[in-house]
Amino acid sequence: MTASAARAFLDQAAAALSGLFASQTEAFEAAATAITAAIRQDRLIYLFGTGHSHMLAEEGHYRAGGLACVVPILDTALMLHEGAVESTRRERETGLAAGILARYPIGTGDVLLVFSNSGVNAVPVEAVRHGQAAGACVIAVTSEAYARQAAAGRDRIGALADITIDNDTVPGDAGFQAAPDVPPVGPLSTIIGAAILNALLAEAVSRLGAEAPVYVSANMPGAKDRNAALVARYASRNPHL
Repeated sequence: MTASAARAFLDQAAAALSGLFASQTEAFEAAATAITAAIRQDRLIYLFGTGHSHMLAEEGHYRAGGLACVVPILDTALMLHEGAVESTRRERETGLAAGILARYPIGTGDVLLVFSNSGVNAVPVEAVRHGQAAGACVIAVTSEAYARQAAAGRDRIGALADITIDNDTVPGDAGFQAAPDVPPVGPLSTIIGAAILNALLAEAVSRLGAEAPVYVSANMPGAKDRNAALVARYASRNPHL
């Protein structure tokens, strides 16, 4: 027996990634321009998501090839490791985002990326509004198809944000039918979301050149001194360093 389902899923994921830029060229250009401008002005790039989308905030934080000006917005109660069911309830609760984001001095010139696949839960929606009220450029990464289906009259982050990148995943996220008579598997929003984030950061670095504050893997030559200097530069503005 060959791993035919595994190969088919990887092919599906590759196809989704390969077609993404062509359908979102203007959004990628606008987002990359905003991120590059923020870094040039010594501002910060904030990342926020709830549930599994919080992994995309961590994806950009203090990692090999990452940028030291990236700040994750993390709240334990909206993650999964201390109570997945409760975190799902809380991300739908109104009035929470302001208290969470108050820890982070988001302001004019900063960029806030909000990741939410369904795009309609209360906390991500409030986060978009908070960022805009603070003067930041807000970029939404979401599934527009899912959000439109799930909205039922609610606001969508894709309709509110300054720039929206559609990850083009299906409603419900999981879109691979691995076997008959069972729900689909293989959610793509994390794979595509991480690719979108890193594509935007790569584009910004290509425009910034040597001034880009890029971390190097700790096991590479010269990493210790380079990374220490970047941590010293940003530690007062990133509570997670």
